Amino acid sequence: MNSDTTQKKLVHPEEALRYHAASPAGKIQVVPSKPLSTQYDLSLAYSPGVAEPCLAIANTPDDAYRYTAKGNLVAVVSNGTAVLGLGDIGPLAAKPVMEGKAGLFKKFAGIDVFDLEVDATDPQTFVDTVARLQPTFGGINLEDIKAPECFFIERELRRRCSIPVMHDDQHGTAIITGAALINALLLVDKKIEEISMVVLGAGAAAIACTRFYVTLGVLPRNIVMVDVDGVLREGRVDPDSPQAEFATRRDVRDFDDAIRGADVLLGLSVGNIVSPDHVRSMSRDPVVFALANPDPEIAYEAARAARADAIVATGRSDMPNQVNNVLGFPFIFRGALDVGARDITDGMMIAASLALARLAREPVPDAVLHVYGDDGLRFGRDYLIPKPFDPRLLTSVAPAVAQAAIESGVARYTIDDYGHYETELLERVGVGQRVISGIINRARGSLQRVIFAEADDYSVVKAAEIVVQQGIAAPILLGRLDRIEALIAEHQLAGLDGCPRFDPRSDPGRCARYAQSLYRRRQRKGVTHSDACRMMRDRNYFGAAMVEAGDADAMISGRTKEYPKIVRPALQVIGTELPGGRVAGMYIVQLSGKVLFFADTTVHVEPTVEQLVEIIGMAARTVRFFNVEPVMAVLSHSNFGSARSSEAERMREVVVRATERFPELVIDGEVQANIAFDESLLARNYPFSSLVGKRVNTLIFPNLSAGNIAYKLLGSIANAELIGPILMGLRKPVHVLHLGSTVREIVNMAAFAAMEAAARRL
Repeated sequence: MNSDTTQKKLVHPEEALRYHAASPAGKIQVVPSKPLSTQYDLSLAYSPGVAEPCLAIANTPDDAYRYTAKGNLVAVVSNGTAVLGLGDIGPLAAKPVMEGKAGLFKKFAGIDVFDLEVDATDPQTFVDTVARLQPTFGGINLEDIKAPECFFIERELRRRCSIPVMHDDQHGTAIITGAALINALLLVDKKIEEISMVVLGAGAAAIACTRFYVTLGVLPRNIVMVDVDGVLREGRVDPDSPQAEFATRRDVRDFDDAIRGADVLLGLSVGNIVSPDHVRSMSRDPVVFALANPDPEIAYEAARAARADAIVATGRSDMPNQVNNVLGFPFIFRGALDVGARDITDGMMIAASLALARLAREPVPDAVLHVYGDDGLRFGRDYLIPKPFDPRLLTSVAPAVAQAAIESGVARYTIDDYGHYETELLERVGVGQRVISGIINRARGSLQRVIFAEADDYSVVKAAEIVVQQGIAAPILLGRLDRIEALIAEHQLAGLDGCPRFDPRSDPGRCARYAQSLYRRRQRKGVTHSDACRMMRDRNYFGAAMVEAGDADAMISGRTKEYPKIVRPALQVIGTELPGGRVAGMYIVQLSGKVLFFADTTVHVEPTVEQLVEIIGMAARTVRFFNVEPVMAVLSHSNFGSARSSEAERMREVVVRATERFPELVIDGEVQANIAFDESLLARNYPFSSLVGKRVNTLIFPNLSAGNIAYKLLGSIANAELIGPILMGLRKPVHVLHLGSTVREIVNMAAFAAMEAAARRL
């Protein structure tokens, strides 16, 4: 569950529609996983070669997991009758939500998904439709189906299908909150079989959570469930209803009576119906899970203000203990698929919950702390469950679920080497993707002052508003003031109301002050005082001077200007990090779950050996800034002396010199790019290389053309996500946008600039 209402505020309808409509429309696509480029490929993929796996599967049905995508394919299925926050909007309108769920499966667990929107409100028709599709899939994730029909649908599909079926709205929340409950009771030293619990709400999620808590040890007689009509008690509830199993015999009149002295409150109802007095009436160290969407039953701050000893969880991402189903479903299905499970059993769900609880009790790695910008993140009342971008989730939850499936007898296959399995898991998703995902999270909170030097451009000013609303930075807008104001008014960018705006041409006082500083710095390099005054009327000189003077913390520019027009002012006004040092450009390239670092891509046309060695040093420092240990390949058209040319010899010398200067680095070459990434080919032909057994993540190019062409090809043809160019070697953060940067790219670069500025202050 993610009920962060602040997220709604920053999304304008036209921007959301533009995002979903961008070509290709929607959020998911299907791509071939095998070569299909020759007639021979086609004969293997289709006729006549495809007959062989067909015959094998006909003879041994489980061979479908070996010869098809079934073992890594999940159906996300809905009839749109209970879409989160939107209600019964129908199957077609639910499709964007299901595509979003598909994307989460892929991003977090490497699972492929077909979303199926079924036009059937009759439960039996729905079951018949989905059950007939089970040969296609390795698992079925039911989503956004209203109660009570969802109980029948899940039960019948589990009975009829020999693949895992899970209604995430029920069990996902149960598993996550189960982990939070285990850890909360551990912190307050209460036994689960002795606690009293009030459940506020009686829908699908409430029933499923309560059932799950009973499997964990909560005694049914200690549970009181309350719905909109009051306490559920025997005689009031239809005995055939799923709610009947939690109808109490206790003499409890109403919610006020039920919560008095209770140890745990689980809220899955509507917002703002629990008062501070209710929380104050609970037992010592009360546990409050207020999970209503979009607003919790009681706000986190209000509950903690009412009781300092309260342990509180909500669905909000801006508060501690966020209950987010993405902590569960990708990894539960990952573990189930990897052993060919026939079902998702109670034991598998308990294993997932226990794995989450254990992970939260472990020390939090620095990489996770940096992602969330919280050095104080450790197990306790404000950290009961892991964070969604903790890369350990995949290797903690999936193996636990897989092992439980094996032990419960529903697995088709076993896992003999769990260490090897964990390595395979990381390869599926590319653990490096968390580097880019973490940039914005690391930037949040410190509110570094970032100059947007082209704020009279719509994309730039729109990005600035997003930066404000996400708490990434405090923008400073440079440009023509009349144009900035017109853009803000035209596009209703109210988030920028408090942002300072400057136009160098109409701010003679600042221009004079900054010009004097530049003149002192450059007077013996041919710059006269009048030259300095003229330069300061240029927004890139003016912005760099603001950063140098401490009137801003970082600057981004370049969407509408050529690269040298940004770099030159930064060099002249701010200067390099090391006396006499150089600058270089780096791109971060995210491709197929991997994150790669390319240098130099923007500055040195034909770098010398010494320049390349310095670029390697700068690149290593920058890569480590992302908590990634660099593994560097020095690229060429030659492999370890296989070709004789001045360029190959230059790159060979670079490796020798860089190894001497940076003995701690893993670096080798000269090597061709394909060899650097083909581990088996590298090991077979060049076993002496220090890159053998390593995963290359940083590429050093022989010249500007090679690096520039490489990242642009990947961005244009392979649809890689690019962040850059990151300008390395300056004393203070100034970064250059590429021409025509999108709003998303500008936000990413602003986040990086803010993150770097915050780090330099430490």
